[in-house]
Amino acid sequence: MSEINFEEYNLSNEIGRALGVLKYDTPTEVQREVIPKAMENQDLVVQSQTGSGKTAAFGIPICEMMEWEEKKPQTLILTPTRELAVQVREDITNIGRFKRIKAMAVYGKEPFAKQKEELKQKTHVVVGTPGRVMDHIERDTLVLDQIKYLIIDEADEMLNMGFISEVEAIIKKLPSDRMTMVFSATLPKDVESLCHKYMKDPSNIEIATTGVTTGTIDHRVIEVKDEEKVSLLKNVTVVENPDSCIIFCRTKEHVDTVFSELEAATYSCEKLHGGLEQEDRFAVMEGFKIGNFRYLVATDVAARGIDIDNVTLVINYDVPMEKESYVHRTGRTGRAGNKGKAITFATPHEGKFLKAIEKYIGFGLSTMDAPTRQEVVSGKAAFEEKLSGRRVVKNNKTARINKDITKLHFSGGKKKKIRAVDFVGTIAKIPGVTADDIGIINIQDNFSYVDILNGKGSLVIQAMEKTTIKGKKLKVSTAVK
Repeated sequence: MSEINFEEYNLSNEIGRALGVLKYDTPTEVQREVIPKAMENQDLVVQSQTGSGKTAAFGIPICEMMEWEEKKPQTLILTPTRELAVQVREDITNIGRFKRIKAMAVYGKEPFAKQKEELKQKTHVVVGTPGRVMDHIERDTLVLDQIKYLIIDEADEMLNMGFISEVEAIIKKLPSDRMTMVFSATLPKDVESLCHKYMKDPSNIEIATTGVTTGTIDHRVIEVKDEEKVSLLKNVTVVENPDSCIIFCRTKEHVDTVFSELEAATYSCEKLHGGLEQEDRFAVMEGFKIGNFRYLVATDVAARGIDIDNVTLVINYDVPMEKESYVHRTGRTGRAGNKGKAITFATPHEGKFLKAIEKYIGFGLSTMDAPTRQEVVSGKAAFEEKLSGRRVVKNNKTARINKDITKLHFSGGKKKKIRAVDFVGTIAKIPGVTADDIGIINIQDNFSYVDILNGKGSLVIQAMEKTTIKGKKLKVSTAVK
């Protein structure tokens, strides 16, 4: 089959430009199957594993089909976890960046009032967890009458987490004249019946699981006794010497133990589990993305929602008890066509879990020997040299797309009766700047944020120091993230 590229989908210049910057060169299998059908407004049920490029498969057509002028939300995306909601929001923002698509995430454990205020702004896409989305619907802070597209992401996980009835309650509130896409790694009966009930003649797309799980990942198992796991972990990390590594544990107690051991051995590491405050979880994930540390010790909470193209090694410190978790965990490496390695530590009594995993993924996991003392000694110098240096993130998509974008902070907003058109009208008159250089505008009561594209931020700051908006002199500065 001849290789196809995104140009064949007749995408707008703005979306095409973003895909170029994001280095989306050729569509993955799920993108080839989904994008043309989605652009024709077909309802779709898509079975596809993590790491297969499914967010872009729905994100590209959604961004393409959004009407920029419409102020009310046109797309609702439901995700099972807060981490995934934030990740999907980021992906949609990146793809729609030059079209100025505004996507926002709503989820629990974050102030309702803050989300309510943001929903009053022009918002094209809302991504959220079912509970918080339902809260907004019931309190009339999320307006549904312009929703044309519904996406249910990781539907099987929604079922596992007991969200299916909430998802159904949300669907019942949506306009019936809409397009629906359901994405799921597996298709349990409850998910299937939900699809039949609320979708119009959906096309079924099934992406073979084995290619996704094996193509770029080297899967290995090391047999080990429980009490020898920590020393094995240290030896494996020395010999493998990964650029970046996620170590998955079954419980938060194990995460705390492993993290303490590595920290005491001066590893550049952080931990992530459900016992941490939401704000701390996001801070850790962001820190890992931008390269602040090399090793992340985590429970399965991190197996979803971390989209980093250069995790070179995943270690299953504990064998996952659910076979699906194995795919989600190991899918954090070998992304975007890069090579990756997944090593699982298996104790003598965990054979049945390994067999279930092998049956599910459709191939056997090769065993490897624990590193020898000689291998550890000879790898030590290179390991310590890398440990002392900062991790270089080569492929942070968001950083790439934001490279020429400056977020400006203005000291005025709704209370000064300032609207988005006032910013556009004033900034577009600056010599060398056009309306195309103005990105997403976010107006709060007492301040506003305006994204300036194409590297023209300093030009705008300079000009605005001597310019009024609607007759008012506003302080302008580069926004602190």
